[in-house]
Amino acid sequence: NAEYMGIKSSTEQKMQQSLESFKQALTKIRTGRANPGLLDTVHVDYYGAMVPISQVANVSLLDARTISVSPWEKGMGAKIEKAIRDSDLGLNPATQGDLIRVPMPAMTEERRKELTKVVRAEGEHAKVAIRNLRRDANDGVKKLVKDKLASEDDERRAHDDVQKSTDRFIADVDKLVAAKEQDIMAV
Repeated sequence: NAEYMGIKSSTEQKMQQSLESFKQALTKIRTGRANPGLLDTVHVDYYGAMVPISQVANVSLLDARTISVSPWEKGMGAKIEKAIRDSDLGLNPATQGDLIRVPMPAMTEERRKELTKVVRAEGEHAKVAIRNLRRDANDGVKKLVKDKLASEDDERRAHDDVQKSTDRFIADVDKLVAAKEQDIMAV
């Protein structure tokens, strides 16, 4: 049934988007380990346009606890350093010649516990979004049955399919939460 397939594929797509946006949110949560992706959210003024640091500099790892940023243009170093310092990431970059070193501050046990709570909360938001999409899909299928565009057998099958998708995406969220918590708690 075409209407039902439309509901199913759009639901899967939206669930995937919820998962992607959760992954994006996770990259912003700092672990003790350095990760070049951490600076993806930091933008810097480049001739009047705000662009991500990765578009004006090479961002890489110096070691497990230090990100290195090497600007492609001489004048960008100070701007990049300021953008990193002013970001809400709590980082303190230091410039050495043309290279900006961004050491990861050591995290206290208390800070780690706070961050795992933040990760769990983000995970809950993602799961709620996925469950809301399940409800919307089920409502859509109910409407098809009511409008006589689908049978009750179709409805049952649809509910099962949507539930399988829901379970799969929620399991993915749980896996991501567990992995991120492990990252945060690793000293």
